[in-house]
Amino acid sequence: MIGGKWKGMILWCICRKTMRFNALQRTIPGISQRMLTKQLRELEDHGIITRTVYPEIPPRVEYGLSQHGETLKPILDELESWSRAYLNERQ
Repeated sequence: MIGGKWKGMILWCICRKTMRFNALQRTIPGISQRMLTKQLRELEDHGIITRTVYPEIPPRVEYGLSQHGETLKPILDELESWSRAYLNERQ
């Protein structure tokens, strides 16, 4: 459900704060619009993230962690800590 090249990065970004589509695309270098859309839909289908559409013109859509997705925060924090320690050792 959270495997692949992009889902980890998407979840890491959304874990920090609720984000709009364009902000996510700017934050994740190299991801195409099509791929971001596909990954967000899959995460939403699995109940990990929520998609909130605000009835404005133009429409505003925000992505955030669902209640179930919130349980991933400690895991994502540990992965970030591990990654930082690994990079510090390598330098």
